[in-house]
Amino acid sequence: MGYRRPDGSVGTRNHVLILPTITCAAQAAKQITELVHGTVSFIHQHGCTQVGDDYEQTFRTYYGLGANPNVYGVVVLGLGCETHQARSVAGELAQTGKPVELVSIQDEGGTLDAISKGAKVAAKLVQEASAQLREPCDLSELIVGTECGGSDACSGLSANPAVGKVSDLIVDNGGTSILAETTELIGAEHLLAKRAVSPQVSKNVYEIIKNMEDRALNLGIDIRTGNPSPGNIKGGISSLEEKSLGAANKAGTSTLQEVLAYAEKPTRKGLVWMDTPGHDIEQLTGMTAGGAQIVLFTTGRGTPTGSPIAPVIKISTNSLLYNKMNENIDFNAGTIIEGIESLDDVGERLFDEIIATCSGKLTKAEILKQHDFGIWRIGPSF
Repeated sequence: MGYRRPDGSVGTRNHVLILPTITCAAQAAKQITELVHGTVSFIHQHGCTQVGDDYEQTFRTYYGLGANPNVYGVVVLGLGCETHQARSVAGELAQTGKPVELVSIQDEGGTLDAISKGAKVAAKLVQEASAQLREPCDLSELIVGTECGGSDACSGLSANPAVGKVSDLIVDNGGTSILAETTELIGAEHLLAKRAVSPQVSKNVYEIIKNMEDRALNLGIDIRTGNPSPGNIKGGISSLEEKSLGAANKAGTSTLQEVLAYAEKPTRKGLVWMDTPGHDIEQLTGMTAGGAQIVLFTTGRGTPTGSPIAPVIKISTNSLLYNKMNENIDFNAGTIIEGIESLDDVGERLFDEIIATCSGKLTKAEILKQHDFGIWRIGPSF
């Protein structure tokens, strides 16, 4: 049961987004969300003195978040003199057909007047959004992001394979599943390349792995000095390659259709791979900007992570963690380890949880207002 948008896409949520295009406007955006129920926003450190590919990637992320089907309308809030001009972002978003309002702190004469105007237009959009009703929608409309954070020795045996089962079910029903975390697929790329829909996609798999490793080497470092993380090692992961083989299980068995740039929207249905870092929040932001209406997040160590835009279902790899951090974890896949349920049983149960969440059930992160946000920077500021 989703919300149909003017461009034909379907949202699982009905947010009004207060979108600050520059870090200088982020606090004002936050204050608008505190004044107006039904709005969401985020704090960030981007939007100025960015150039080249780094500028383009941040702009693509801003646009993708506003264009996400979970957003009913957008208030684009800028300062006025920044590199990422609010009017440019607003102009692009207006082409989606959803309502877009533009507010500039400098044009309004300061923070207080900008907050006042932003709150007024946001309140109008929220009231309009509240009149929209959910309607039956097909599973083919879904773009599901997949992610693992804080892996342990059980990740590749329980939660990640269960997500893989769900990924296959989504694809079988005509939907799209996003695999991410390029850093944490190093050592498993050959398995995914074999499943590529074409030789070009197979080549792209190896290229993004090489590019990720080259970024680290150009800085004179080895990715493996930071991955696996201390928590991964404590949880029983011995190497990056071992971690990658477990992480790749989230992709199920479907054919890999395409490789996407960070925050890029899929152009094909089925399984796709988005080039993101292993940083949980940055990859979550990238997938959401790419259109994901819901995210499946597996964890063996525990995390409160959530998104301002998309519901994030947290899935524990073991029952001990689920019982310990029940206020943060939505779903337990540890029953596979205990032999209580089969992998297929847990996959079906998780599939049902996705449908319930997409139809309105709140996740633990949503209830706790865990609105995490971070954009992957690929260049310096000037």
